[in-house]
Amino acid sequence: MERGRAYTRLNTLLQHLGGSSAGAVTAHPTSGAAKFQPQQFQYTRDNNVLSLEQRQFYEENGFLVIKNLVSDADIERFRVQFERICREEVKPLGLMLMRDVSIGKSEYVPCEKMVSKVQNFQEDKELFRYCTLPEILKYVECFTGPNIMAMHTMLINKPPDTGKKTSRHPLHQDLHYFPFRPSNNIVCAWTAMEHIDRKNGCLVVFPGTHKGTLKPHDYPQWDGGVNLMFHGIQDYDKNNTRVYVTMEKGDTVFFHPLLIHGSGRNKTEGFRKAISCHFAASDCKYIDVKGTSQEKIEKEIVDLTHKFYGLETGSLKNVWTWKGRLVKGERISL
Repeated sequence: MERGRAYTRLNTLLQHLGGSSAGAVTAHPTSGAAKFQPQQFQYTRDNNVLSLEQRQFYEENGFLVIKNLVSDADIERFRVQFERICREEVKPLGLMLMRDVSIGKSEYVPCEKMVSKVQNFQEDKELFRYCTLPEILKYVECFTGPNIMAMHTMLINKPPDTGKKTSRHPLHQDLHYFPFRPSNNIVCAWTAMEHIDRKNGCLVVFPGTHKGTLKPHDYPQWDGGVNLMFHGIQDYDKNNTRVYVTMEKGDTVFFHPLLIHGSGRNKTEGFRKAISCHFAASDCKYIDVKGTSQEKIEKEIVDLTHKFYGLETGSLKNVWTWKGRLVKGERISL
């Protein structure tokens, strides 16, 4: 019986991710959504954007894919700007370029193949447009409410794996990096910039784990090395259902910061690109992470901020206050 239930649950998830079976979750809200009481929902807001079925799916699973949300034209603009940044034709203030741990310092030359990620692009007008796209914010508001801060920005350029498996990202919860709460008022928007599947290292998620608590994280003990700040969960239920999120260019997945997720190796010869932003309600409150499982990552981020930018922030709170940008409504406490 338990196996049958697991099969039914997995089938529902696969239908949501693009299956053709009847009853699959639609990518766009329906006009005939059933009436319901807002207090039934813990993770989504009552704003008539999501259908009842979509709300129920996110409530149960902690993620939701919206198909074909970002236009090809916008994605091409983001790609062009990323390439310009890699060639050092532009140097936006505050931008951090990351390279895969398998690439030695002596090998580095300014080009797309050497950059595995750019983050903190809040001062780059072209890339930051992603965080202000009306089609993105329309859905973000379903999770954060009307006052929205863009807190963490990334364009990921997952490289072909060298054989050392360094292109994978360990299973983690994004809340590990954030010193603000409540977690239910935070959401990530993650948009595929091309076709993404298991071959080039798609996201893998553990549905329903957003209902749990923040788990201890640390660097995994991998023989080939681990990329900077790629902390992973040290103890998790290996029997959890895993869903590999296959996406087409422009598809966007919204997910909760406690959802356990990661990504596998890029087994292709091309680079796998995605652009993302973590958004939070502007009335979220900062917390002191000293004495918690986040204390180690606080020190690492504070030290890295000093190394890259020369800023003496002193705390994780000050780092995120510096990074955050209001994108809709009123800035309240973040």
